[in-house]
Amino acid sequence: MTQSALLRDVAEQIWRAGVRAVDSQALVEQAIQCRGDQLVVCGESWSLAGLRRIIVVGGGKAGAGMAAGVEQALGPEVAAEKLTGWVNVPADCVRALDRIHLHPARPAGCNEPRPEGVEGAEQILAMAGDVGPFDLCLVLLSGGGSALLPAPRGIDLPAKLALTRLLSRRGADIHELNTVRQCLSRIKGGGLLRAGGGGPVRTLIISDVIGDPIDIIASGPTSTAPLRPAIAREILQRYAQSADDVPESVWRALDALQAAPPAAIDPKSVRNTIIGNNRSAIDAAAVAAAALGCEVRILATDEAGFASDAGRRLAIAVREIQREIAGTGRRICGLSGGEPVVALTPTELPRSGGRNQELVLAAWEQLAAEGCRGLALLSGGTDGEDGPTDAAGALLDEEIAARITALGLDAGAFLAINNSYEFFARVDGLLKTGPTHTNVMDLRVAVIVDPVAPSATSS
Repeated sequence: MTQSALLRDVAEQIWRAGVRAVDSQALVEQAIQCRGDQLVVCGESWSLAGLRRIIVVGGGKAGAGMAAGVEQALGPEVAAEKLTGWVNVPADCVRALDRIHLHPARPAGCNEPRPEGVEGAEQILAMAGDVGPFDLCLVLLSGGGSALLPAPRGIDLPAKLALTRLLSRRGADIHELNTVRQCLSRIKGGGLLRAGGGGPVRTLIISDVIGDPIDIIASGPTSTAPLRPAIAREILQRYAQSADDVPESVWRALDALQAAPPAAIDPKSVRNTIIGNNRSAIDAAAVAAAALGCEVRILATDEAGFASDAGRRLAIAVREIQREIAGTGRRICGLSGGEPVVALTPTELPRSGGRNQELVLAAWEQLAAEGCRGLALLSGGTDGEDGPTDAAGALLDEEIAARITALGLDAGAFLAINNSYEFFARVDGLLKTGPTHTNVMDLRVAVIVDPVAPSATSS
């Protein structure tokens, strides 16, 4: 195996170890246990004999694994007697479960609200409304839940889709996007709680947002925070370039919400618990890196901003480390995580990509002059998706760099129109994993060795 292939393999092993650590089914099984006649959810106990039903609802890219975790944790006898549920997931995550229905709420690679998502959201609202005092409602939420749980309020689905595309293409961050979404939904921003029938609600959350804010993850279906229509209006005004950018129905809906806000939600009606996040993945990747003989450095956590800027910062950090260890034979693994955004440049040219692919492309542009000898880096979405593509992200190493050079590809030209997928497809640099059934933002791995001591890469 060449040095380049070995470094790439080590980087992928470390990345996959981080993703395995936030496996959605395993996280739920850790959070829920049946102990004799007691059901324990995140340390809180119920008598199974006193529960009429356990109703599971929710949505997200990790929803299939989370739902499977509930069934496994309860066991077949309890599940058959008490469990029912409905969870909205991407179409390529659907599988047969015994008691919980997994609903295909959008096609794979299309992270936008769709009519089939509305159909599923209506079923979830109806099930939540049927929860009584002798039932327990378990809500399963994870990243991607905002697009998978569309229930428009005051606007129609085309208006909601136009709004989502506007904010995403203009570079709005997840806080801005989901603040607007909450105000225009019957299920987000605590809407699932308002639709509830009065029984206890316990929410298990796998976070894909920096800082783990309950009201922003999946747009907060079980958040108790108040809605903020005035802030939503300010966000839209900031990103709209003309009056026609935002449908008139959106302004009317925000005005109506501000004039007649919904009643406050009693915080005691729900308990929201984060069971997995990006730091969990980074920590597990660090353990794997150490086991593979690397010194570990955490380069960045909770990284936001623009993907291209994050890529350049990563490249600069990698190059500094490589200079530091020159002549020493050391092997360093640099780790970082977060979720930067891509601001799409207006163009009529065909293009495709995602934030991880753009990040690695910007890193290559920074590294190109000196090449990639003695290093491999990758950036991937822990959900296995990166923008509207079939890749989780992209990789870069000496062999991929050689292909780029041989083809004469101009990184700047591809970056200028956000066409990172095409760039890496040409050089076999795409990271493809398929659905991972989790979602805790992005994980980046850089394996760096002394470029003058190839033997230091031996395992």
